[in-house]
Formats: sequence, C-alpha cells, structure tokens
Amino acid sequence: MSKSMGRKMAKKLIQKIDHSSKLRVDIPAGLASSAPPLGSQLGQRNINIEKFCKDFNKRTADIKEGIPLPCRIKIHSDRTYDLVIHKPPTTYYLKQAAGIQKGKFKKGEVAGKITLKHLYEIAKIKAEDPPNALLSLEQICQMLVGIARTCGIEIVREINPEEYAQFLKDREASYAQFREELRLAKESKVLRTN
Repeated sequence: MSKSMGRKMAKKLIQKIDHSSKLRVDIPAGLASSAPPLGSQLGQRNINIEKFCKDFNKRTADIKEGIPLPCRIKIHSDRTYDLVIHKPPTTYYLKQAAGIQKGKFKKGEVAGKITLKHLYEIAKIKAEDPPNALLSLEQICQMLVGIARTCGIEIVREINPEEYAQFLKDREASYAQFREELRLAKESKVLRTN
C-alpha cells in the first residue's frame, strides 16, 4: 500500500516533459499568410494562424519585403508560442553580394565573385544570430568560405567592375543555354515514354 502511494506522489512531483520540437520555417519578411505550407504547419500545432501572421508581419515591417527569414517557433501547451526570427540565410547574403540569383549549376563552375571585405561584413551580420553566438569572427568567416564554395562563389581580393559585368553577362548566356538543354532533355524523355 505504501509502495503505490509513493508512486502516486512521485507522479505528481514529476513535471510533464514537453516532447514537441521547435517548428523551423523560412518565412518571407512581411509576407506571412495562412496559405500552405505555413498555414498547415501552424494549424497542425493548434496555433491561431491569423494572430501569428499579424504578429510576424508586424515584427518584420522594417525589413525589405520578401527577404527569407529563418524562424524558430516554440509552441506551449496553452496554444501560445515563442517566435525567434534570425537574420536571412548565409546563401542569401552571398548571392546578393555576388549579384547573382542562382548558385552554380554545374560542378566546378564559378557562379560569382565576392571580395574579402564582403565576406567580413557578412560574417559580422551572421555573428548576431543566436546559433553563432559562441563562434569567433574567424570561425564564422571560415564557415562562410565553405558555404561560398558550395554555391560556386569565388572569394577574391578585389574585383574589376567592367570584367565582372562581362563575366555576369557570359554566365547569364551559359545559364540560358543550360536551361534550354534541360528543357529539350525533358521533352525527349516525355516523347520516349509515350
């Protein structure tokens, strides 16, 4: 009898463990809406979607509309939430600095170029993000070099504006040719299956 009483007391003393994970989504600044995929993700977790969208859009009103913002949402049992909005992704900053829309589309291709100054400025911005709080600026720069390499962005000491403008024109032409080759390959595949 005393054993079962001890178990009941122990159950009351132990707090409920929250096994729900944080919701991780990228939401464009000022453009949160109840449309999928965000609306369905919030609805599954019983969050008031309209209230969340108004809150997010109000908090991101000072940021240029459409910039992707990684968000971490911790949901509580009483249907409230904690919203943490991070700085835009590193790839966004690198592509903006290089003046390109897409990263590399072939292995070994150089998609764009940035200077060491660009890299340092991006590292200073990314150092403000909570996940990077314990990293030194040097470590963040090394991380950015790796990300730039995977995007096909080359890091140089200085850039000649005329040469770089020509480089971007040539790349745009090769990208258009690559898209045309992909379109033709898809068409021939569809014709083979019919």
